[in-house]
Amino acid sequence: MNLPALRSPNAALVLDLLRTAGETGISRLELAERTGLTPQAVSKITARLRSEGLATEAGHRASTGGKPRTVLRLVPTAGYAVGVHLDRDELTTLLTDLAGTVVARRTRALDLGAGAGPVLDAVTEEVRALAATGATGTAACDTAAEPDPDTDPVADPATTTADTDPVADPATTTTADPGPAAGPVLAPVLGVGVAMPGPLDHRAGVPGRVTGFPEWEGHPVREELARRLGLPVVLDKDTNAAALGLAVRPAAPGSFAYVHLGTGLGAGLVLGGAPLRGDRTGAGELGHQTVQLDGPPCGCGGRGCLEVLCLAAVGRGDDAGAARILGAGAANVVRLLDIDEVLLGGRLVLAAPEVFAGGVREVLAGLGLTAPVGVAGERDAVADGAAWLILAPIFGK
Repeated sequence: MNLPALRSPNAALVLDLLRTAGETGISRLELAERTGLTPQAVSKITARLRSEGLATEAGHRASTGGKPRTVLRLVPTAGYAVGVHLDRDELTTLLTDLAGTVVARRTRALDLGAGAGPVLDAVTEEVRALAATGATGTAACDTAAEPDPDTDPVADPATTTADTDPVADPATTTTADPGPAAGPVLAPVLGVGVAMPGPLDHRAGVPGRVTGFPEWEGHPVREELARRLGLPVVLDKDTNAAALGLAVRPAAPGSFAYVHLGTGLGAGLVLGGAPLRGDRTGAGELGHQTVQLDGPPCGCGGRGCLEVLCLAAVGRGDDAGAARILGAGAANVVRLLDIDEVLLGGRLVLAAPEVFAGGVREVLAGLGLTAPVGVAGERDAVADGAAWLILAPIFGK
């Protein structure tokens, strides 16, 4: 979709406030107060968002004086995003609307070790099926009305910012013409976010030496999927994607670590409300901290890594022991980054949430660390976060 209204950072700021306001909406004057923009600038931005079908009227709200204020809200059906969680043994795909609400979901067994060809064949098939069976309508369109002179001053072009910023960073997204194998995408899909185990290069869109699956190293995953699907594609680490999905929630803490224990162990770090990927996009490899110098060998080439010790404990039925090991890793992160909160997730954590949350909490408390510990209870947190790899730039995130 061509969304020229979103090329302005001010438009993204306004659109994000419409998103967080939900169905109740927000007035233009409230938007001006919260953004610091002039009422004239807000009026021009909202008129353009309405003409693009991204915003619509949601009724009126009583005013302290004069005419009632017109309330605006986001149009969730204006666009959709696909989130893909490419796990070691399972493929999950989600279709979300512009507000991030999941409207369709698919899952199937997968062997990441089968090689890039068969695995990306499966991803391509699932994404096409999801788009074809999901939202097939076009984006809602609302003709922009003239501003209300009593409550919404006439737009002044001199007070608005020129549109110069792209919707997404071209260094982290890829748009390509469909190759011979590309099929039609019926839903107005803005792009596909793909999350897979790290390490990987988020900017280049290629995985690194994935533990246990070295054959993926350097494969152009982003480029190949963009060619197959004819859509923008963003590739990121599974834990980074999940952390992003959690960070865009209105009540999200400013800094936290999302610790994911499933087929592997890793962390997504959020500082100042934004994911911390590092200069080489390799931050958050929590599972490969060495915590036992003479410990068992790990698939990464090291010994005594947090991941191999944690998974071994789970394998012998000792979830409480695994939780204590996880707590040691979480304590290292809290000490290193002074974060506000630790959030746990992943299929193994969700199978025994109280055991893991309690165990990690106990370790932190024993070390005098006060960061609260919670559980991100959504099983599809990674796939949901992958969709936000596409949506977040639209809202300036």
